[in-house]
Amino acid sequence: MILVTGGAGFIGANFVLDWLAQSDEGIVNVDKLGYAANRQSLAALDGDSRHVFVHGDIADRALVTALLHEHRPRAMIHFAAESHVDRSIHDPSPFMESNIAGTFALLESVRDYWQNLSVEQQAAFRWMQVSTDEVYGALEPDAAAFTEMHPCLPNSPYAASKAAADHLVRAWHHTYGLPVLTTRCSNNFGPRQFPEKFIPLLILNALSGRSLPVYGDGLQVRDWLYVGDHCGAIRAVLASGEVGATYNIGAGQEKTNLEVVDTVCSLLDELQPRADGRSYRAQIEHVADRPGHDRRYAIDATLLRTELGWAPAVPFEGGLRNTVSWYLTNATWLQSATRDGYAAWMAQQYAGVR
Repeated sequence: MILVTGGAGFIGANFVLDWLAQSDEGIVNVDKLGYAANRQSLAALDGDSRHVFVHGDIADRALVTALLHEHRPRAMIHFAAESHVDRSIHDPSPFMESNIAGTFALLESVRDYWQNLSVEQQAAFRWMQVSTDEVYGALEPDAAAFTEMHPCLPNSPYAASKAAADHLVRAWHHTYGLPVLTTRCSNNFGPRQFPEKFIPLLILNALSGRSLPVYGDGLQVRDWLYVGDHCGAIRAVLASGEVGATYNIGAGQEKTNLEVVDTVCSLLDELQPRADGRSYRAQIEHVADRPGHDRRYAIDATLLRTELGWAPAVPFEGGLRNTVSWYLTNATWLQSATRDGYAAWMAQQYAGVR
């Protein structure tokens, strides 16, 4: 049995589905079902005894302690986090509460559990911290990609909260001996991603006849990683990673935002053309850049490739085709994801955009 936090969110849900498609080892999945989580992402597991879903907060130490003692997991994979840069700029407080205070509470619950295991069980246990390349800050256009030796220089409240959580995890390893692993991934994309993030936002807006907002000149660069490849990397690190180590996860697929928009439009033009015959590119609209927008991220995943033999399997274009196709055939999921406060948030974030 493993315990997963945030397993109804984008990466967490994809990991849970991927894990149970390849293993009979069960999962206890704790998620507070915040705005970006979606139980429909896990609908395929309804009735599956290998999946125990618990609606709860990782900061609830009594709950987490009870789950640890009931299910006796051999590992914990910590996905749960507030993760949207724009929201962290508008209001940093939820990021400090969830990503820092929540991680601290979870560490203490897990430490108490781990310290009462047998020596053999302690040695076998793993805490996996799922983090982000944004903790490293930004890169110049010609700079070498981030390695694991790059210092943490976060530039947004979100990135700072994730860096703080990573430092807490590192400290609990060095101070108390908790066996930890940390991964830092590049920009993920794929099915089941909440449509405030760039690619699903483009798809939803295109289909709804709204503008496709592009910050500034659109030349910001990201290394795009298909979520299925990310799940495979996490499995590899959990199975064979060196305790205390950090592993970067990236696909080496750097694209500007404009290149991403152009590819999304091309796929939609092919798969679901506009009624008027025009390209979805007609809906592109440049908007004011966000404060402190990092210009470029890029990940050097050499350590993961050479030490653990992992390599990405899905090229950007193929992964994006899979992603667009998934959203086109999952209207019910999209409707559930965009109810409640979604429209109000979009109106606030993109005020004045058509």
